[in-house]
Amino acid sequence: MEKILDYFTIDDAFGGNQEWFTNVVMYIGGCGAATACDSCIYFAKYMGMEKLYPYDICNLNKDDYKKFSQIMKPYIRPRVGGVKKLEWYMEGLRKYMEDVNAGKGIPLKIKGFVGSRSYEESACMIKSQIDAGMPVPYLMLKHKNEEAYKDFIWHWFLVVGYEETKEGMKIIVATYGEKSALPLKELWDTGYEEKGGMIIYSLN
Repeated sequence: MEKILDYFTIDDAFGGNQEWFTNVVMYIGGCGAATACDSCIYFAKYMGMEKLYPYDICNLNKDDYKKFSQIMKPYIRPRVGGVKKLEWYMEGLRKYMEDVNAGKGIPLKIKGFVGSRSYEESACMIKSQIDAGMPVPYLMLKHKNEEAYKDFIWHWFLVVGYEETKEGMKIIVATYGEKSALPLKELWDTGYEEKGGMIIYSLN
């Protein structure tokens, strides 16, 4: 069974694309900010949280997306080694939401799900999040299969769906303006002690 969230397109791209960024720092290390931008656009477009996106939600385009990324940059800023901790993403996005909501609190609870948890727990969490209409930011650091996952190593991306198969769960992800399907069990087993994890959203 496959389930994919209603998702947005920008000029025929599946979500936003880090490669549109003209700022060199953001082009190289802006995946965390891009994932936060995509989350905010999703919540503004489909869950009534219009304040999270400062431009026309009915007219998504590359120019506004690039401007939005520069707004998000100070909150989830690229740094040496990237945004490699779940806490950095959570702290930055919470601060952004507080600021755009004029200090009246944030519309979402944001918590971390560490990569040291089991594959079974991660699959269950993704299923419950997607079933609840929530996208899932995913951080992968190193991976033992560098060739297969070269575009996802040391990278933030957004899980927007899943498919349950006999071999295990496949996750549907949005990154670089494209939709991809990845085997979660293999992806989750990075083979390294230092792990990323996921961000779990829920309504506040």
